[in-house]
Amino acid sequence: MPVIELDSVSRAFTVSTRTGLRRTRREVRAVDSLSFTVEPGEVMGYIGPNGAGKSTTIKMLTGILVPTGGTIRVAGVDPSRHRMNLAKRIGVVFGQRTTLWWDLPLKDSYAVLQKMYGVPRARHRENLATFVDLLDLGHLLDVPVRQLSLGQRMRGDIAAALLHDPEIVYLDEPTIGLDIVSKARLREFLAQLNRDRGTTVILTTHDLDDIEALCSRVMVIDHGRQVYDGTLTGLRASQSAPRTLVVDLATSLPPITIQGATVTRTDGPRQWLSFPPSTSAAPLVAEIAARYPLVDLSVLEPPIEAIIAKLYAGAAR
Repeated sequence: MPVIELDSVSRAFTVSTRTGLRRTRREVRAVDSLSFTVEPGEVMGYIGPNGAGKSTTIKMLTGILVPTGGTIRVAGVDPSRHRMNLAKRIGVVFGQRTTLWWDLPLKDSYAVLQKMYGVPRARHRENLATFVDLLDLGHLLDVPVRQLSLGQRMRGDIAAALLHDPEIVYLDEPTIGLDIVSKARLREFLAQLNRDRGTTVILTTHDLDDIEALCSRVMVIDHGRQVYDGTLTGLRASQSAPRTLVVDLATSLPPITIQGATVTRTDGPRQWLSFPPSTSAAPLVAEIAARYPLVDLSVLEPPIEAIIAKLYAGAAR
């Protein structure tokens, strides 16, 4: 059974504007007839431009907002009607907001959360030890939250969201403010969490490297409507974005001429060839190796940023 179910969900807001002495009201649909399901243990990237409706969706899934149309079920219940009970089964991290107590040392925030969620002491100690080790929080436990950097606080918030063993975790920009090494460590941690505990993860982010590293499924929304739902491979194929062969020859030569690929750039002995996503690279590689003094070769997939931008442009049209 799906752990998350949305059926024709909409959320509208009334916006008031003033022109001179006259005030007018209009309805804005942040989410518009959105339907999808999420299976237990999935890691889904939920992406879209600013104002697309991502945060509104997450707030409805957690029960903070009530939909103005359609139905939502999370872990078998209506989030807005069973918000307190559902809170014990989900974890939430909003990148720009903290669930930690600003003036308390990090470890005291965790102690408060243990009481709030009623986590058995032994289980709390076990989880805390695991997350402190994996997220490198040991030297920060006695530091007041207000003195933590953004990246340190983000790691602290992620641990806080997981201490009560939630079935579902919503992560909004979890790698914001982290350096490259910290991002890689956090991605590894989230992948291990999903693998070892089967935790369902919904990830919203503008860092598409997070999506490529973690997500087996991607959903793209724009102006509150779903414009894509599937795998990253399917997303690339849907936009017909060309792939690239980067060829290193033993010496500088005129542009390579083979059927099915076109040279787009040359730099000394290195040449870049573009070919359709539906074409296999194997016969192209074999022909180049047979006809040219090949030293090295690599295949580059189209950048996910370019594909997403193309998808947004199509949705806008």
